[in-house]
Amino acid sequence: MPYNKNNQQSFQAAQQGATQAFDAYDNIVKDRADYGHQLKHLTEEVNEAYQQINNALENASETQRERLEQYQRDLEQIVRDVNQSE
Repeated sequence: MPYNKNNQQSFQAAQQGATQAFDAYDNIVKDRADYGHQLKHLTEEVNEAYQQINNALENASETQRERLEQYQRDLEQIVRDVNQSE
């Protein structure tokens, strides 16, 4: 039972981290004076989400693994979009 509990908790943490990164990206406004601050916040959220996803992948079920890998692809797209806009 501890394995399943840790498995679910790590997945939920990764899911929450990815959601926070997606929200930070959705709320970023390039033309605002605090764009630099927003970009720094986004970078922190993306890095944290990557760490949480990598931790969750260590003991994820197959279904969770597929979702976590999708989160990784989505985060990679955010990074590409931000890098292209600079």
